[in-house]
Amino acid sequence: MLSRSLPAALLVIVALVATACGPTGNNSPGTGGSSAGTGGSSPGAGGGGSAPPADISGDLEIGAKLGCSPAPCKPEKGKEGAADEIAYTRYNAFAEKYPDVKVTFTEADFDPATFLTSVAAGNPPDVVRISRDILGTFIAEGALEPLDSCVADHGIDMSQFYESAVAQVTSEDVPYGVPDSYDSRIILINDSVLQDVDLTPEDIDTSDWDALSQVNQKLLAKNGNKITRIGFDPKLPEFLPLWAYANGAKIVSDDGLTSQLEDPKVAEALEYAVSLINAHGTAPDFFDFRKTGPGSAFFGPENQFTEESVGAFPMEQWYLNELADSTPDEKIDFQPFKDRQGNNISLSGGAAWAIPSSASNKDAACEFIKTVTLPDTWFAAAKVRADMRKEAGTAFTGVYSGNRVADEQIFGELVSEETAGAFYPGVQLVQEVADVAYSLPPIPAAAEFDRIWRAAVEDVMNNGTPAADALAQADQEAQDAIDSAAQ
Repeated sequence: MLSRSLPAALLVIVALVATACGPTGNNSPGTGGSSAGTGGSSPGAGGGGSAPPADISGDLEIGAKLGCSPAPCKPEKGKEGAADEIAYTRYNAFAEKYPDVKVTFTEADFDPATFLTSVAAGNPPDVVRISRDILGTFIAEGALEPLDSCVADHGIDMSQFYESAVAQVTSEDVPYGVPDSYDSRIILINDSVLQDVDLTPEDIDTSDWDALSQVNQKLLAKNGNKITRIGFDPKLPEFLPLWAYANGAKIVSDDGLTSQLEDPKVAEALEYAVSLINAHGTAPDFFDFRKTGPGSAFFGPENQFTEESVGAFPMEQWYLNELADSTPDEKIDFQPFKDRQGNNISLSGGAAWAIPSSASNKDAACEFIKTVTLPDTWFAAAKVRADMRKEAGTAFTGVYSGNRVADEQIFGELVSEETAGAFYPGVQLVQEVADVAYSLPPIPAAAEFDRIWRAAVEDVMNNGTPAADALAQADQEAQDAIDSAAQ
C-alpha cells in the first residue's frame, strides 16, 4: 500500500502539518476504549519487565534531535537544535545500558513527507517519535511495524500507560506505537478580570451552556465596536472534538473508520462554541484581536493574563509551566472542562514512539522504546529538570509523560506547592482529569480528516454557514477520505 498511495499521502500529511503549527495547534485525542494489556509482564514501579533478547547491538538511528552524537553525551548549552535535559537524560539511559549499540540522531523534527519517502526507499530511521493524532495515516500506509511482538518479547507493560494514549496507538487490537508524552486540557481563568465583573472561578462552568453564555458577555469588553477584552475563548477550531464530546458526541467512531461529523450533537456543539466568539462581534474581529491585541504575545511576561485581555480559556497543561516561568506572581485560577452532565472531561494528545516497517535494527529500536518510557527513566529525567529549576530559582510544575506510573512518582515526590507556587492547584487539577481525557482513535486518513473538519469550522465561523450544513458536507468528504485510505 505504501508505494501505491505515496503521492496522495504526501499531499494530505503536509496539509496537516501546516494547520497544526503554533502553540494552540490541535493535539487531537482518542477514545480510551482499547485494552492496555497487549502483552508483556508487569514491571512494577521500575517497569523492568522481562529480559530483552540477548543481542542488542549494531547501529541505531533515532528520528529525533539531541544536539550531540553519538550518545551518551550532553548537548552544549545554548546550542541551536539541541534537545533539552529531559531528552538527553532519557536517551543516554539507553546508550549507557547498551554500549554495544551505536546511537545516532537525525537531528531533525519528524517530517511526514520525508518519513514516507524514506520508508518506501528502505532507509528510514530505526525508531521515530510521532504525534499520535496522525499515527493512523501511517498505519494505513503500511509504514509502521506492528508492535505486538515487540511488546511481548521485550516485556513492555502497556497497562502502565494512560488508557486513552494506548487506544490512540492501537488498531484492531494491535499496538503500533508506545505512548511518550501526554497532555490534558483544563480551563485557565484570569482572576483579576473575574473580580472586575464580580464573578468567581466557579462561575466558569462548561456544563451549563446558557449560564456560560451570560458569563462570556460579562467577561468580554468592547469600546464601541472594538474588542478590548475577550471573554471566554472556546479555542476553535482546534477544540471542536472537546466541545462535541461535552455534548455527548464523538466526531469519529471508536475504530476510526466512520466519520460522525454529521451527528446533530456535533453541530449543536459547534454552533454553541461559535456563538461565544460571535458575542464579541465577528469572528474575524475576534481572531484579529487575539492575534494583534494586548497580550497577543502568548509567551513571555506580556501575555493575555498580565494584559487582562482575556477572561478564561481551555488550554493544554504545558502552558502552566510557561506562565509559572514568565509571570509567577500573576493571579490565575483553574477549573475543569465539564460535559453537560457536570462530569469532568478533557482532550488529550501527545507523541508516541514507533518503528518504521523497513527499519534495519528493530530489536534495538524496541528496547530503546522500552527503556526511554520506563517510570524510572522518566523520573530520572524529571529529577534533572527539577534540580536545574531549583538551582535557577524558577518554578517546577512537573513533567507530563504518557506513563501513569511515572507521573505518580514525579508528582508524588518532585512537585509540590513549594516548587510550583501559585500554579500548584492547576497541576493537581491536570492530574485529576488525566484519566478522563478523550482522544481520537487511529484514523486511516488522519491528516485529511483533520483538515476537513477544521475547514468546516472555519466556514461556520467566517462565512456564517449553518453548522449542520457545513458538517454534513464535511462528513461525506471525510468518509470518502477514510474509505480510500483504508483500502
